[in-house]
Amino acid sequence: MLYKHQQEALSKIQNGSILLGGVGTGKSRTALAYYFEKVCGGSLEPFEIPKRFVKLIIITTAKKRDSKEWENELAPFLLDVNKDDIIIDSWNNISKYIKEKHAFFIFDEQRVPGKGSWSKSFLMISKSNEWILLTATPGDTWMDYVPIMIANGFYKNRSDFIHQHVVYKRFAKFPIIDHYVNVRKLYKIRDDITVKMEFHKVTKPHDIFIDVNYDKDSYLTIMRSKWDVFNNKPFDNISSMMYAARKIINSDSSRIDALFNILTTLTVGAIIFYNYTYELNIIKQVCEDAGINYTQWNGQKHQEPLDLSNKNNVYIVQYSAGAEGWECTSTNTIIFYSQTYSYKILTQAKGRVDRLNTSYEDLVYYHLISNSPLDRGIRLCLKRKERFNETKFICSEGY
Repeated sequence: MLYKHQQEALSKIQNGSILLGGVGTGKSRTALAYYFEKVCGGSLEPFEIPKRFVKLIIITTAKKRDSKEWENELAPFLLDVNKDDIIIDSWNNISKYIKEKHAFFIFDEQRVPGKGSWSKSFLMISKSNEWILLTATPGDTWMDYVPIMIANGFYKNRSDFIHQHVVYKRFAKFPIIDHYVNVRKLYKIRDDITVKMEFHKVTKPHDIFIDVNYDKDSYLTIMRSKWDVFNNKPFDNISSMMYAARKIINSDSSRIDALFNILTTLTVGAIIFYNYTYELNIIKQVCEDAGINYTQWNGQKHQEPLDLSNKNNVYIVQYSAGAEGWECTSTNTIIFYSQTYSYKILTQAKGRVDRLNTSYEDLVYYHLISNSPLDRGIRLCLKRKERFNETKFICSEGY
């Protein structure tokens, strides 16, 4: 029931582990095997049902919960959410389980960086329950690991971690991390709590970068004059300025034409990732102009994909809503209409078609990118496997 790389990972997992595996390597099944054998005392070879069951709570993405992918993973273990003491819920509802005790939690995908409500709930749950975390991308920076390291007992709290490892920039108007110290300890902790799923895939990724234009004059007006050309007023903050700059870049007619050309020459359907609502409207219009059917997944609409083996079908997905926790084996093609800021999110998004059970050997990723300083800056950060920082970019460009 398990591949060799899954069996090797299973022998190393313990309470508080990060099960680190590339997208599509079978982390879900490996996690359930750990629960079945190590937590409940069952056996896979020979197959024996456990004599006792520990309450299982799986915290996953809303999309993966709604598509019932975890129910399919449970079936080979003869586990049923309708009969057994099993709960599958989304990260949005994690606070409902802070009073649970003596249960086993599977946290599907890394959602605990920072100091928000999800992170706080995770830390409360970890005090009274056993748990493991599944992810292909545990973090962009050391700060992303902080809640997991606290939950494993390496630090008392966030302040303790900062005191031991973080050096802030001097004379900055607000706290900006300059560098980390005593990183040898951080590497040691990370290696101790991480179980890697070593697996050499047969799939071959092909990244195709499509050059598109942008309105340079409007872009410079925004970045140099700090003037909102859409609302005819000064910008209130950096985020609104960057949003406007990206809107100028991502709404350019050459980008729209490039998308049309790709869609009308494909031999299979495609998944299209985007960031903002105005991009969604553009993509939908292009699909309608090209006579292509589409469904969408975002904060408002949760539709399932059409048959993407058909070149006349596409699935339009918002990064923030659907970059993780689902799979598609009917196509090998993804189009990134605009770039995400996060290398982690990009990796997850690409992994939607990079699965163990895909029939495709070649995976094709189209990236629409302009020669604007902003697009170039984002692309460089992603190439370095870093997260793009708006404030740092503005300072480096001298705007």
